[in-house]
Amino acid sequence: MALSYDESQTLMRDQGFIGRVKVAVLKFASFIIDEAPSTAAHNTRYRWAQSTLVDSDAQAARITPAVVMDAQVQIDGAAITDANLQTSVETVLNKML
Repeated sequence: MALSYDESQTLMRDQGFIGRVKVAVLKFASFIIDEAPSTAAHNTRYRWAQSTLVDSDAQAARITPAVVMDAQVQIDGAAITDANLQTSVETVLNKML
């Protein structure tokens, strides 16, 4: 069952959840830094990864609302596993980059 609007907005402001999103964002940024330059949109992705490594708090704050709206997060809420949260974060970021 999907989160209610109230539950969604509460999760968007939950510092523990935002911290978990930050870890997932940093993990994805590190992956992008190491990917082959021939990867599609690598320059854009690489610039994003660099800025994320410099200011991960801001990136986590920016992306958390979109992550909360991801289908798996809507199902699991704060109880989402780390692996599923990583997938949700990467799915959202791949749409944005």
